[in-house]
Amino acid sequence: MRLATGVFSLGFLLTTGVALAADTTLELSIKDHKFTPAELHAPANTPIIITVKNLDATPEEFESKPLKAEKVIAAGGTGQIKVRALAPGRYPFVGEFHEDSAKGVLIVE
Repeated sequence: MRLATGVFSLGFLLTTGVALAADTTLELSIKDHKFTPAELHAPANTPIIITVKNLDATPEEFESKPLKAEKVIAAGGTGQIKVRALAPGRYPFVGEFHEDSAKGVLIVE
C-alpha cells in the first residue's frame, strides 16, 4: 500500500507541474575573524544550507537575527546552518565573537 501511495504522489507531482525544490548549498569560511566571501547569493523561495568552515584557532559564533540562526563553529571545525526558504532581500550575519570584523550578508534574489 505504501508503494502505491508513493507512486501515486510522485505521479501527481509530475503531472501537475509541481517540482520538488532542492536545497541551495553555500560555502563560507572564517579566517582572521573575517567571512569569505562576505557576500553570499541564493535564489528566493528555496531552502538554504550554509556550510561554515572555521579556519581560525578560536571558535566563532555565526549569528543572524533576520535568518533566525546561530551556531558556534569550533576552531578548525565545520558547521551547517539550515535556513528556511526566503523572500528576496538582504539578510546580514555576523561572527558574534568578533562583530567588528566578521560581517557578511546573504542576498536572496
